Order: sequence, then structure tokens, then C-alpha cells
Amino acid sequence: MSLKKTVVANYLGQGWTALMGIAFVPLYIQYLGMEAFGLIGVFAILQASFAVLDFGMTPTLNREMARYMAGAHSVQSIRDLLRSLEIICFGTAFLIAAVIYGSATWLATHWLKAEVLSINIVAEAMVMMGFVVALRFVEGLYRGAIIGLQKQVWLSAVSALLATIRGGGAAFVLIQIKSDIGTFFIWQFIISAVSLFVVIFAVYRALPASLNRARFSIIQLKQIQRFASAMMATSILSLLLMQVDKVILSRVLSLEMFGYYSLAGTVASILTMLMVPIYQAYFPRFTQLVTLEDNVGVARSYHQGAQLMSVFVIPAALVLIFFGENILLLWTGKASLAHNVAPLLALLAFGTMLNGLMHIPYMLTLAYGWPGFAVRQNIIAVIILVPAVLWATPRYGAIGAAWIWLILNSAYLLIGMHFIHRRLLHSEKWSWYWNDVSLPLISAVIVGTAFWKMQPESMSTLTSWLWILAAGIAMSASAALAAPLLRKQFFEIIIK
Repeated sequence: MSLKKTVVANYLGQGWTALMGIAFVPLYIQYLGMEAFGLIGVFAILQASFAVLDFGMTPTLNREMARYMAGAHSVQSIRDLLRSLEIICFGTAFLIAAVIYGSATWLATHWLKAEVLSINIVAEAMVMMGFVVALRFVEGLYRGAIIGLQKQVWLSAVSALLATIRGGGAAFVLIQIKSDIGTFFIWQFIISAVSLFVVIFAVYRALPASLNRARFSIIQLKQIQRFASAMMATSILSLLLMQVDKVILSRVLSLEMFGYYSLAGTVASILTMLMVPIYQAYFPRFTQLVTLEDNVGVARSYHQGAQLMSVFVIPAALVLIFFGENILLLWTGKASLAHNVAPLLALLAFGTMLNGLMHIPYMLTLAYGWPGFAVRQNIIAVIILVPAVLWATPRYGAIGAAWIWLILNSAYLLIGMHFIHRRLLHSEKWSWYWNDVSLPLISAVIVGTAFWKMQPESMSTLTSWLWILAAGIAMSASAALAAPLLRKQFFEIIIK
């Protein structure tokens, strides 16, 4: 399937998945309360934290599956690699569930600050979280394999369906069966088990049968050791940089206040959903082009992917920055909540936007087998910024943590890109800064500022939504027309 169709399919799937992820949040808050919603934020921390035990397996398997598609692996070798990683992954998942189960009561008693929920309820929820985190940990490995096999259209469709069942089903059980956090996580466990079965079936159906039975192979593991080790180091460092604020906030703030930060993060994560379809589609393409030594194709695909990322992520982030409080008020119907969350949302959205712009260059480093760049970059960031988080968060609370997130990603964009292009596509650096990022950003900011300034003071709910939608469409159109490659492709389609 063509790259364009893959990107479109990914966006449809990821877009619907994102919608299902946020559509029911006001209902969760209504039926569970802000403290219980804070526990859902804790669940997100656990899932991200234990992802570090992936040991780089998922991105490595993604890359090796893409290399298999380009002829770098035999059927037997790729099946042996898959079996080897499966054994490690299932063992690690069991460890994750056991650790969370054993520490649930301590966390409920000594770490989290619940004021409404009892310690028993919080501990039971933590236990269920452990099982769900373990299932999703294993699922990630097979999703990486499916992406590398370039079965992303199928994965997008299935993910959208499962997201609908996960979100809609959770809403149903909370309304019709029992409105408590334990019931919520029981439903998450059921859907996670179904999801895992589906992706396992898909991976083995996509791979041809081998002459010999797949087996655990030290040889295959040694061949990926260097790349996987670097990916593991990157994951550990990224965890420190991206989760330390949330870990500290979960300890310092009440569960209710942490719920506000979690809500801002949930809305900002919409931007991540916009990023994933693009870099998922382009990473296997980069890997194939690098394997084939097609340098011209790599450069063109690189700028195309970077401009596409800018056009999708920048306008969406600006919508959250310019109209965040309006969106939160229209979405939740709670003025005080919208007022408290909006400043956090603006900072998190800005930082996440900058982070998204780095994804295509980062995928390029992985395609060239250079994961060490991210390791060195993140080591420096940890040394400088983690102490800043530890200093700012207890003093300034959630807003201090949000500022640190913005500073971190600003440094990545301003400094990290120089070192990437010094080694890879060195003649393309200023083209990336100007054509791929600055032109779409400047254009979208001008249009967004105009909509923000001209916004009527009093509007109905429908008119408010339409105004925000119009602003988003106008910013997207202006960004697309400012991106040279995308503009050229657009006019070529019109002429034809």
C-alpha cells in the first residue's frame, strides 16, 4: 500500500482512537469524581514507567520487521527473533504485575494523597492497574511488529474499533452497572486481554511459515544487541525526562489537584495522536530507503514527512493554546475547572508541539542505525533538567512542571537538530528549520492570532465550537500552503 494511503488510514484510526480517549472524560469525572480521575492519571504514569522494561524490544522489532520486508532477514531468522523477544516480554510482564500487586497497599497508604477514596479502594484499583499495564506492555511488542510489517491500515482499523469498545464500554458499565474506579479498571483489563489476542493472531498470520519451528535464539538477540541497548537507554532517559514531573506531582499534590494536571495532559495528548500516524508510516519507509542506499529518496521523504508533521501538529497545538479555556468550558461545562486547567494545557500543548516536530528527524537517526544520538542528548538533558524539575515542582506545583516540559523540548529543537544534521543529511538542516517548520508555524500563528483577536465576546455553544473549528481549519490551510513540498503536491493534484 502507498505511503499516502498508509498515512490517511493511520490518521483515521488514530483520530478515532484519540476521540474515544477524550470523549468520555467528562463522564468519567462526573461518575467517578476528580480523585478517581487522578487515579487514571496514576495509571498512565505506571504504564509509561514500566515501558522502560521493554529493553528496546518494541522499536527494535519494528525496525527488524521493516528490514525483513526489504530482504535483510529470512523467514526463519525473523521468526526466531520474534520468539526470543516474546519469551523475554512475557516474563517481564509477569514481573510488572507482581511488583505493582506487591506495592499496591504501600502506594495507597504512603504515596498517594486520597481524601475521599478509602485506602482499600485505592489499593484494589492499583492491583487492577498492574494487570492492565502488564497486558498492554506485551501488546506493544506485537504492535511494533505489525507496524514494521507495514500492516498499519489493518492496525488502525482494529485499534479504532477496540478504542470504541474500551471507551464506550467503560461509560456503559459505569452508568448501568457500578460507578466506581474498580469497575472501570476491570473493564480495561477485559479489553486489554482481547486486544492482546487480536494482535498476536495478526502478527503470526502475516508471517509466512518457516521450515523449522521458531525457537529462542541467542544469535538473533546478539545481532540486535547494540541497537536494542541504545533504545533501552533512550527509553530510560526519556522516562526520567517525561515522567518525573508527574511522579513528583502525584506525591506533592492531592489526588484532586493531580487530576487537573492529568486532565491537561490528556487533552494535550491529542497532539501525540496526530504525530503517531506520520512517524509510524515514515519510519519503515526511511529504513527501506536507507537499506537500499537511496539517498535522494531519503532526503525527499524526510522533508515531506517533516512538513506533514508541521501541518498537522502546529495548527492543532495553536488551537489548544489560543482557545484552550473555551474548549475546556464547552467540553466539561465547569468554569472553575477550565480556568485552572487552561494555563497548564497551553504550556503542555506548546511543549508537545515542539516534541512532535522532532519525531521525523529522530526516526531518521533510527533508520540509519544511530540510536546513540538520542542517548547522549537525553543524558545531557537529564543532568540539567531533572534537578530543575525537582526544584520547581515542589515550589510552583503543576505550573512549574509544565514550564520544565516546555524548556526541555525547546532545547531539543534548537540544539538537538544541529547535531542530527551534522551527521545525517547535513545539507538539509536549514531547509528543515525554514521550509519544514518556520514557514508553516509563522503562517498558522498569524491566522490563529487573527481568529483569537476577532473572537466575539458572547457566543452560543454551537457558535463557539464552529468558531474554534473554523480557526483550526484556517490555520491548517495556511500552514499547508506555506509548506513548499505539500503546496507543490496540492497544485499538481489540482492541475491533474
